[in-house]
Amino acid sequence: MTTFSAAIVSPSAIIGTGRKSFYKRTKKMSGLNLFGSEKANKHVASLSLMNMCSLKTPSLGAKSLSQPKAKKHFVLLHTGCHGAWCWYKIVELMKSSGHNVTALDLGSSGTNSKQALEITTFSDYLSPLMKFMASLAAHEKIVLVGHSFAGLGISKAMENFPENISVAVFIAALMPGPTFNVTTVYTKDLKLATKLVRPLYLYPVENIYEEIVLSRKRYGSVKRVFIIAAESKALNKEFQHWMIENNPPDEVKEILGSDHMVMMSKPQQLFTTLLHIANSHV
Repeated sequence: MTTFSAAIVSPSAIIGTGRKSFYKRTKKMSGLNLFGSEKANKHVASLSLMNMCSLKTPSLGAKSLSQPKAKKHFVLLHTGCHGAWCWYKIVELMKSSGHNVTALDLGSSGTNSKQALEITTFSDYLSPLMKFMASLAAHEKIVLVGHSFAGLGISKAMENFPENISVAVFIAALMPGPTFNVTTVYTKDLKLATKLVRPLYLYPVENIYEEIVLSRKRYGSVKRVFIIAAESKALNKEFQHWMIENNPPDEVKEILGSDHMVMMSKPQQLFTTLLHIANSHV
C-alpha cells in the first residue's frame, strides 16, 4: 500500500467473527452524519484542508518543529461514531511540518461504505486498522494515535503488530492492559456512544472481551503515552486518572483547557505534544 502525506484512508472491511450476542437485543444509537450526501471515494477521501482551516505551525519552537529530526509517520484513529475527518486540523499541521500522516476510517465510520448494522462484531469494526497495519513493511515504524473509544483499537494493534509501533498515544482514550480487564473499561463508559455523531453498533461486552486480549510480551513491549483532556465531559478527568492508575503508561501529558475533542479545541497544543512524544520515543 502506498502511503501519501495527509491521506485519509478507509480500507475495505474484513469480515470477522464473534461469539453469540451477549445481549438479547442489539442497541443502536443514531446521530447526524455531518458529511451528509457529499461525494467521497470509499477508500481515499481527500479533504481540502486549506479551505477548511488555515493553520500555521506554532511560533514557539517553530524552527525545530518545521524541521523534524526525522520524518515520522503518524496514524490517527478516531473515536466511535466519528471519522477521519475530525483530524483535519492535525493533518494539515503534520503535513506542513514535513511528516507523513494517515487518518483511518473504521467500519461504518466517516466515508466507509458500510452501515452500522452491517458491522456486527468488533472485529469488523477494527478491520480497516488491522488491514492497514498488515500492509506495513516488516521494519516500518509508525506513531499510532487513538482518541477516546479508539484506545481499544490501538491496544489491539499493539498486541498484533508491536514491531511496527514506535509509540502508542492514548488521547483521553480507553486504555486496557494485560492486568486491567478490557470489560472493566468498556462497561464503565458505554455512555460515550450516546454523545457522538454517526450511528454506532454497541458491541456486546463478551465480543469486546473476546477481541481485546493483551499480553505483557507484545502489548507491553510498546511504549505508551496518555494525554489527558483536562475539560473532557465525555471521559472526565477522574475516569482518565483511574485508567492511568490501574494501567500506568510510560508517560502522561495533559492539555489544559481542552474538551473531549482535543484535536479541534486545542489543535496546536496537541500537535506540539504529539511531535514531542514522537521525537522522544524513537
